[in-house]
Amino acid sequence: MSERFIFEQIDYNTPRYTTSWEAPSNIALVKYWGKEAPQLPKNPSISFTLSQCKTITSISFEPTEKKVEKISFEFFYEGTPKIAFHEKLEMYFERIRPYTSFLYHYHLRIDTKNTFPHSSGIASSASAMAALSACIVDLERKLNSALTEGYCVAKTSFLARLGSGSASRSVQGPLVGWGFHESISESNSLFGVQIHEVHPLFKSYRDTILLVDEGQKQVSSTVGHKLMHDHPFAEQRFAQANTHIGQLVNVLKDGDINSFITIVEKEALSLHAMMMTSAPYFVLMKPNTLNIIELVWEFRKQTAIPVCFTLDAGANVHLLYSYDNESVVHKFIESQLAMYCQNGKFIHDQVGTGIKKM
Repeated sequence: MSERFIFEQIDYNTPRYTTSWEAPSNIALVKYWGKEAPQLPKNPSISFTLSQCKTITSISFEPTEKKVEKISFEFFYEGTPKIAFHEKLEMYFERIRPYTSFLYHYHLRIDTKNTFPHSSGIASSASAMAALSACIVDLERKLNSALTEGYCVAKTSFLARLGSGSASRSVQGPLVGWGFHESISESNSLFGVQIHEVHPLFKSYRDTILLVDEGQKQVSSTVGHKLMHDHPFAEQRFAQANTHIGQLVNVLKDGDINSFITIVEKEALSLHAMMMTSAPYFVLMKPNTLNIIELVWEFRKQTAIPVCFTLDAGANVHLLYSYDNESVVHKFIESQLAMYCQNGKFIHDQVGTGIKKM
């Protein structure tokens, strides 16, 4: 199936081209934890695409005098050269080589910035790789105007996945599945697919990211995924995720908010349970993470407002709630939860539709 994305040489001049794209982060509802080469998930996942937490990337493609053997590029983050990112980019370019041979006729100047704090526990690699891949596919479409919109969307997700698995889910929205599951039409492990049957309730959902710890994560996602290879509970976890996917697809279609809460919170805690029982083991939640979770449970019990939490592989808490409850939940955050955030910081976000050309 990946053969469809191999670049076929066509007659073209190598024009100068500059393009800019924005791509959002996403928050997984059913988590993918564990992968195999090349960037394929051990279990399917579903995520909300976000809107405000995004990466904006511009690439200037400058033709070279002759075809190069290795991608030539410069990388700038918020206007400053960042050599530290070069190794990851070189690995990415090597992975996408069979599908982007046209890049070897160019020198790339890559300028990128985030609308949210880097290394704050928000999936910056997802938004970064999705935005970068969107720029590259845009150049391919410039060189071959016959490419369809559907092909470009799928290839962007395909390339983004080779940089960061979760980036495959940042290309479309508001809900995207990645990894094969019989309940999701056209689902596969090579690129993310949009989930079409979604109740209106979930098309305007809110996500407030409570920044418990703005520091860099204790363990990278890459290291965390590798720990699943010999994990004693890996197979049970993969089975659980598949069961949850089947349940969640129906919940998203029917608007069953109570079942949504049960699945999403169980998934968040299962992810951290896997890290706490790996070898070596990690506890990525902080005391304030637990304080927030307990307050959310108490608030939900006292008010019957269906707000819930989820977690990525870090200490920060994503608070999920409907548009209709936005005002009261914001007051709850400001009065009871903000004090448990580092420097009182949190980010209000909402579900979005994916990548956009600037």
